[in-house]
Amino acid sequence: MVGFLSRQRRPRRVGGDGSVRVFCADEQSEVDLEVERWQKLASDVLAAEGVRGAAELSILFVDEATITEMNKVHMGKVGPTDVLAFPIDAVIIDESAGPGRVSRGPDRPDPDADDHPLLLGDVVLCPAVAVRQAPTHAGTTDDEIALLVTHGVLHVLGYDHADDDQRIAMQRRETVLLEEFHWRRPAPSGFRIDHPEDGAVT
Repeated sequence: MVGFLSRQRRPRRVGGDGSVRVFCADEQSEVDLEVERWQKLASDVLAAEGVRGAAELSILFVDEATITEMNKVHMGKVGPTDVLAFPIDAVIIDESAGPGRVSRGPDRPDPDADDHPLLLGDVVLCPAVAVRQAPTHAGTTDDEIALLVTHGVLHVLGYDHADDDQRIAMQRRETVLLEEFHWRRPAPSGFRIDHPEDGAVT
């Protein structure tokens, strides 16, 4: 799982007047998806993490060619990955380069402007990669996609796994959220979360 720049200040999680909105787009054809279901999971995770007010998050499901190119351009890595997270307003990046800065662009509104929603960021997920890695990771394709959606949303909100303490905290939070909103019971036996050490760009 790929993270984002790990050096950031405290995340913003409260927008102005309004409600939280999650936008989902399925731009791949390899895997049939219930987009509304993953939109609901992302919304539940945001609410559990204290996001409220006018805030927006986008989730994009893409094919392997697209995520391979994005992985190269934004992370400097070769080959496809499962998920990329691009924080916008929720995490204030201290460095000048990286996905959080690249994704903001010159036309983004001032995040402190009261008349604009809090733009949390974008999560880009590749279902084809999820299908391939599910048997040795989360177990089922369904559980793998649920994990990747949750993982990406938490990255946008400032979670990372650049060191052991961060990794353990993020894995625990993911398990709690999946038990509450995905399985609605304790995690099934055999479910495992494994974040590669090189998952986040520092």
